[in-house]
Amino acid sequence: MGGQLGRNIHQIAESYLTNTSQDHILSDQDIALTGFYTSKNYPKHLRIVKVYDEVNDSELMLLTNNMNWTADTISQLYKARWDVEVFFKHLKQLFRVKSFVGTSPNAVRIQMWCSMIAILLLKYMKAKAKYPWHLSNLISFLRLNLFSKINLWNWLDKPFVKRSNSPPIAGSQLSLFD
Repeated sequence: MGGQLGRNIHQIAESYLTNTSQDHILSDQDIALTGFYTSKNYPKHLRIVKVYDEVNDSELMLLTNNMNWTADTISQLYKARWDVEVFFKHLKQLFRVKSFVGTSPNAVRIQMWCSMIAILLLKYMKAKAKYPWHLSNLISFLRLNLFSKINLWNWLDKPFVKRSNSPPIAGSQLSLFD
């Protein structure tokens, strides 16, 4: 009694009734792998949750070894996974992060929070700016102007307007040799 995962490499151990109010859950089954090497390498049961993806009008088979969560929780976690993937894509592409500075759980957590705060601030600046920035361009231009003394909001609105190089107002800069 094989399933449709691969070439009949599993056997259904148990099927569970799905909640009819959650019509996106099509089936929930425990399976045992039946292939010679796969059953030796992983003799425990796995779980297949088949869900309907309304956005793409397709069925997805989610394979997990978590037997405790509900089928809906597994489905929701799979959907949330894409948000996490997009976050790491932003982190790698926009901030040019190749690896973490620290690898302890606390260090990774701190780096994630700092990255989320940075992305939030940058998206806020992009949303408030009158100029139609692309986020990647905004970050590149901010990197170039990091040590320039400019009015940030004026620059965000009109980044290509030449600013006057007028001398500072008398008395605004301290003199070193008076």
